[in-house]
Amino acid sequence: MESASTATLTLEGFMQRYSDEGPFEWINGVVIPVQPVVLGIAHIRGCLFRKLADFADIHGFGEVYGPCPFVLLDDQQYVKRSYRPDILFITSSHLQEIMNHDPDWGNKPLIGPPDLVVEVVSPTDLMTHVNRKVHLYLEDGVQLIWVVEPDAKSVSIYTPNTKQFTRLTIEDTLSGGDILPNFALPLEQLFE
Repeated sequence: MESASTATLTLEGFMQRYSDEGPFEWINGVVIPVQPVVLGIAHIRGCLFRKLADFADIHGFGEVYGPCPFVLLDDQQYVKRSYRPDILFITSSHLQEIMNHDPDWGNKPLIGPPDLVVEVVSPTDLMTHVNRKVHLYLEDGVQLIWVVEPDAKSVSIYTPNTKQFTRLTIEDTLSGGDILPNFALPLEQLFE
């Protein structure tokens, strides 16, 4: 459910509003409340988070974060969009750039796109909204998107510069591509 359009927000205004009103996404001035997560979705999200985090830690590829907002700023430094994906991943080199650029990075949401975004579709999500977010993620520079559909026991993989996506089913293995080389997760383990 979307609420009415709001004018503009500075980063500080966004952070205050987020603190006051709870989790939401901000798409071109429109506040979109984040719905509560049901236990089955939390279970799948947790499983995938653990697999990704363990792999990233062992290989030193980067950091995996749970529901954490990231924002995109316009030329005047107003918040253009903000998202709160279920999981996001930032490569080590990308995270180092963030830390070098802003010593106060730990007290803000992620400024700019992460390298990987995971959306776990819940029973209340409309696929038209999920597809719109995928399009915006790609437009905003996310390099790899996984859309996990628990009811269908499938994962759709999206990358920039292609109109095609790959849909994996329970017989397939999810891989990390160029973002997480050698990451492999049989989907039967995710949906067991």
